[in-house]
Amino acid sequence: MNYFNYFTEVEEHFQRARASALFLLSPLDWAMVESWKNSGIPLEAVLRGIDASFEKWRSRKQKTQMVNSLAYCTQAVMKEAEAMANNIPSSAVGAAEESPFPLEAVKAHLAKCAEALRAAAGYEQMAESLDALLTGIEEHFQHLEELDQRLTALEDKMSAIARTRLSEEELFRMRRELDLQLKPYRGKMTADQLIRLEKTYLDKKVYEHFRLPRLSLFYMS
Repeated sequence: MNYFNYFTEVEEHFQRARASALFLLSPLDWAMVESWKNSGIPLEAVLRGIDASFEKWRSRKQKTQMVNSLAYCTQAVMKEAEAMANNIPSSAVGAAEESPFPLEAVKAHLAKCAEALRAAAGYEQMAESLDALLTGIEEHFQHLEELDQRLTALEDKMSAIARTRLSEEELFRMRRELDLQLKPYRGKMTADQLIRLEKTYLDKKVYEHFRLPRLSLFYMS
């Protein structure tokens, strides 16, 4: 499966498993998918974990509640990822993939993000970094996964700057909202998983609050 199909594949697979094409993932779900992607969890492990979770749910004699969040699948996803890590065929390493995006689309995305960062005071240095990537885009285009990792690193820097501009009350409200959404699922996750999810969720809220662009190629429009 293509590296850049991660988000849509997970959403569509969860919808099929749930037998509800109209079901939309919540902000918490999207943060969880992003945390899996950033942690290097293979897409196949996520899809297998979703299937295993629903098989377990359907085997129950009493189904008091429908599966309404990807958080329900966390343990199964981690189990599948661990199993795959111990059984990686050598033929799967280094396999080349055709680019999923046209060169001009990548250029337009980076230019749009650079323009948005220049319009937001305090992010001029990151806009210059995007300009530098654009200057050598033909070379970067040959290694899109590495380019996306550079963009994700820039996002982390952008988030760190943005967080310093939040008031204590704003950050409190974001954390309270996160805690309310996470409460039913905390027992299904490890401390490391919770830390990663909390960071991803809060970063997403910070980007939305300050209307900052998402730089990763996963968010190309």
